[in-house]
Amino acid sequence: MERIAVIDGIRTPFIKANTAFDNVTAVESGRIVTRELMDRTGIGAQEINQVIFGNVIQPPDAANISRVIALLAGLPKTIPSVTVHRNCASGLEAAAQAMVNIWGAQGDCYLVGGTESMSNAPFYFSKESQNLFTRLSRAKTLGQKLSVMLKFRPKHFSPKIGLQMGLTDPVCGLNMGQTAEVLVREFGISRKDQDEFALQSHQRAIASRDLLREEIVPVIPGPDFKDALRDDNGPREGQSMEALAKLKPIFDKTAGTVTAGNSSQITDGACALLVMKEERAKALGYQPLGYLREFAFVGVDPHRMGIGPAHAIPQVLKKASLTLKDMQAIEINEAFAAQVLSCMKALASETFAAQFGYAKETVGDINPAILNIHGGAIALGHPVGVSGARLILTTLKHMKRENLKYAVVSLCVGGGQGAAVVLER
Repeated sequence: MERIAVIDGIRTPFIKANTAFDNVTAVESGRIVTRELMDRTGIGAQEINQVIFGNVIQPPDAANISRVIALLAGLPKTIPSVTVHRNCASGLEAAAQAMVNIWGAQGDCYLVGGTESMSNAPFYFSKESQNLFTRLSRAKTLGQKLSVMLKFRPKHFSPKIGLQMGLTDPVCGLNMGQTAEVLVREFGISRKDQDEFALQSHQRAIASRDLLREEIVPVIPGPDFKDALRDDNGPREGQSMEALAKLKPIFDKTAGTVTAGNSSQITDGACALLVMKEERAKALGYQPLGYLREFAFVGVDPHRMGIGPAHAIPQVLKKASLTLKDMQAIEINEAFAAQVLSCMKALASETFAAQFGYAKETVGDINPAILNIHGGAIALGHPVGVSGARLILTTLKHMKRENLKYAVVSLCVGGGQGAAVVLER
């Protein structure tokens, strides 16, 4: 397949939910990166065939949020837009759909990415509560209204937390943290190893702050802020093993090891990428940041959701006719420290390779020195609809700085899936 050029990309700072971006909607974050990317690249709007954004917590007041973002960013009404949703891999899904469309001769230039405001995840009332509110709104006389109001009980004013519902698998019944505990038991991941991995994520993110600024557009969240936010606010400069060790397990409080400190942060943000057919990039005079070579999506047991990258990486390497040893940079989204460590153990296991029929060349030991070298979601955060696009952008920037040829990016996906893409320069 022809390589797909990534001309450039941009993202907002990643901001911990319910902090500085509390009043910044997913639409606004998406609009900011879309407008900024078009201005920086100088791409003419008439060149774009479609806008594709990933989004998980889809706001009810912005149906097909990709379309709303495109129009508010000033793109012509004649350019179509579509929103995609593959849980944690939605941002990567947006890029993959552009690849498929280009390979299928449906167009040659796409603006893709992801946006998420986890701060604005809605609360939901029960069906019983909804029925009472509906009856109240339809009551015409004072007597009818009082009759309905007398039926309300305290339980009818206790909404369900949408974010909590979204992070719980409806098939296996486990929340995402509980699936990480499953992998802890299966692969024998210690609490110490998880905390060390988490500490490294913060340390690498802090050390990479200036480099990460290259991919961030400063944002002023609102009138209460005099200065623009230039950095992700998740990384902790004073993070230590002692502080991490004090945190209690939150998903299995009796025998668990997964804590808030060794899990990804709930985060707001957006990211946009300009991708196009390689020939089109040359015709327009662009020097691409890099190329999307192949992608793969796989399904796994929802109970073991986090193992997805260990299956997606061998699949995408096979499709790209490359090996794990060819990869000079590797990104595995840090949903949980235990999850990444489990994937590393699985890929290094000959038993795992034999069980699933993976060629030896597509699995093996991952060198920690080339894994998530700028930190990951434990420090930077995981705005679920955005992370796939952010990982592509961060990795391509790193590959350009270090003159690397091949890299692979992968994520586990809620619901029991894995996603991966091979990048090339």
